[in-house]
Amino acid sequence: MKLTSPQKEKYCKDQLSALQAQRLAQEIAFGPIVFQVSRLVLKYGILELLNQNRQGLTFHEILEKTELSEYAVKILLESSLTIGTVLVNNNIFTISKAGWFLLKDEMARVNINFNHDVNYIGMFNLEESLLNGKPEGLKTFGNWSTIYEGLSQLPENVQKSWFDFDHFYSDNAFNDALKIVFENSPKTILDVGGNTGKWASKCVEHSKTVEVTIMDLPQQLEMMKNQTKELPDAHRIHEYPVNLLDKNTSFPKNFDVIWMSQFLDCFSEEEITDILTRASKSMSTNSILFIMETFWDRQKFETGSFCLTQISLYFTALANGNSKMYHSDDMTKCVHNAGLEIEKIHDGLGLGHSIIQCRLRQ
Repeated sequence: MKLTSPQKEKYCKDQLSALQAQRLAQEIAFGPIVFQVSRLVLKYGILELLNQNRQGLTFHEILEKTELSEYAVKILLESSLTIGTVLVNNNIFTISKAGWFLLKDEMARVNINFNHDVNYIGMFNLEESLLNGKPEGLKTFGNWSTIYEGLSQLPENVQKSWFDFDHFYSDNAFNDALKIVFENSPKTILDVGGNTGKWASKCVEHSKTVEVTIMDLPQQLEMMKNQTKELPDAHRIHEYPVNLLDKNTSFPKNFDVIWMSQFLDCFSEEEITDILTRASKSMSTNSILFIMETFWDRQKFETGSFCLTQISLYFTALANGNSKMYHSDDMTKCVHNAGLEIEKIHDGLGLGHSIIQCRLRQ
């Protein structure tokens, strides 16, 4: 297994003392409680209070500024103290570095909302999902085979957290990606799994001539039309409704670029190979296929690898039951098996995206 230097340092040998390892084991055991306490000190403004008063506050000063009972504040503070998000010295409470990141790091906030609103209850069925190969936790929300079929019907807060999460990771890479995709000034782009049309909107804003066709489920395209209808260039965004899991679904031809952003991680390796094979049959020798993903092995910082391998379990329990955030070697194998060759891999885009640039194998 290929690993970067930060990953090798963390994953190839044990870094912890016996006491540190014992502590970590207990943090894991109490993980659900640690998560909910940390979410609530954010929700009720306790961490923000401490951040605004860097000299610190007494317990009663904190109590006066919240709407919680004395019992609630005390139990949240004591738990947070042992978690490590709050510090105390001479009965004065202050925010720790970890607490500051929990409060100010947008990625942490997006991940907390995503895990609470989308994953938390359904993750109880993770074992069942692993054994059955189906997203058994999805029944928390509805009777669909994948979460994508039910996105438009999810409760409003769940839908918001899902899209906030999805857009936070992809949107940060779009500006870098535009430079790569438009290097050869494509006139037509097929956006596969285009979701709410964010990438398509960026493309028609970037180029005054490009035509973008979004290939996705019909219900996703309805959401896309609602999101893009007010755009000045919406007339250059087209729709192509399909079910890409239907192996009889062919790709439309005559596109300069086929774009797949955070799309293939929604499928198993077998399904990815099949989708890419069908895509390759629509390509000419001049066509370029771009795959943008967050590969856990190509992250600059180990924290990124940690987040991505945990996100994989969302796909297992909630999304579809059989996909994940992939190691780049797995995706490379699928690309080659589909009759494509990799021209180049662009790393370090946005918050940790890579783009695999492919052409037909000659």
